[in-house]
This record gives sequence, C-alpha cells and structure tokens, in this order.
Amino acid sequence: MPPSKPIAVAIIEDNRLVCEALAAMLDRLPDVRVVGSSVAYTTALAETNPHVVLLDAGLGESDSLSVAVSVMKQTPGAKVIVMDLIPVNEDVAEFVNAGVSGFVLKDASFEEFVVTIRSVASGAKVLPPRLAESLFTQIAKQADGRGRERLLEDVRMTRREAEVIELIGEGLSNKEIAKRLNIATHTVKSHVRNVMEKLALHTRLQIAAYSHKERTA
Repeated sequence: MPPSKPIAVAIIEDNRLVCEALAAMLDRLPDVRVVGSSVAYTTALAETNPHVVLLDAGLGESDSLSVAVSVMKQTPGAKVIVMDLIPVNEDVAEFVNAGVSGFVLKDASFEEFVVTIRSVASGAKVLPPRLAESLFTQIAKQADGRGRERLLEDVRMTRREAEVIELIGEGLSNKEIAKRLNIATHTVKSHVRNVMEKLALHTRLQIAAYSHKERTA
C-alpha cells in the first residue's frame, strides 16, 4: 500500500541520459517524487530533504564513497542506494560500512529498482542475491580441504595483479594505485576482484595481510 506521502527521491548520476530517463520513469509512479537529479545535486540536498538517494557508484569526477558519506551527513534521514553495473565486493563492503541502505544493479529491471526504493524507504536493507553470492565465496567453499596455505601456494598471479597486491599492502586506495601504475581506476577494481577470486579473500585488509606475509616469507 503506497505511503500517505510520496517517497522523495534524489538521483546522483553523471550519465545524463541514464539520469534523465530514470527520473522520468520514477516520476510516473504515484508514490514516488523525484526532487532532484544530476551529478552535482549534493549541493541542494539539504533544501529538498530526500527520503532516498540513488547514487552512481562510478562517478567520473568524484569519489562515490565520499559522496555517500557527505549525503548522509547533510541529510541524516536520507537512505542511500548505490547503483553499480559490475560491483566489486570490496566496494560493497566499504559502502555498507559507511552506512548505505542498499544496492541495485544497473542492469536490473525497472520493477527491481522500484522494489528496492520502496523497501529501503520503509527501513529495509537491500542487497541483490548476485552480490550476496559472489564468485570468490564459491571459490572459498570449493577449497576441498586443502587448507588456505596450500590454496595460496597453487595460485598464479599476473605481474599486474602482484603489483596491485603490493600497493594494497602499502595502504594505497584504488585511485592512488591507478595513478601509481598509470591505469584506469576501473582497471584497478578489476585486478582487485581477480585477486580476491584467486585467493578466496573477502576484503582489502585480507589482501594487505597476504601482502605483508609474502614480504616476510
């Protein structure tokens, strides 16, 4: 049953076509009202006081995690839903730790977007099954009793993956690693995802611990 007041939704997305199309579709719903949509919309959040903020995880000129934190500070009552196409588990963990309320995949149906918005607005936490059951979890389950040490010994890293592991061990962020190696940030994310899958690890901290262990071995 729709709430007595429409759900005020803000969209922070730097793809203008996606932003405008999503805003137009949401505005057709009787229980949703789009109060703002643009990549720079964070400057007007306090004035419009949205219930739900849809945030693109891959903003080109901004750190989406920092934007999420800023949104929640500016409007404590707002629930943040992160939109991503190919999410990396480490990013999901960082957003969850920051306090976001949900995730929706960009290739989800419009109905899934709507269900996620309504669920989060009602106080639920939403994580798509595809994120909950990630590939590295399956690898960890399939270690078939060989033990973590034997599993790590059998893994073969590419040169670039090894460099990424070392830089994570130094405490560098994805953007800092991208700058150091002169590659795109999304490429770094891809390498981190591959490392996690190969090592059956779950977080950057575990990668850093593995890096330190390799140095002292």
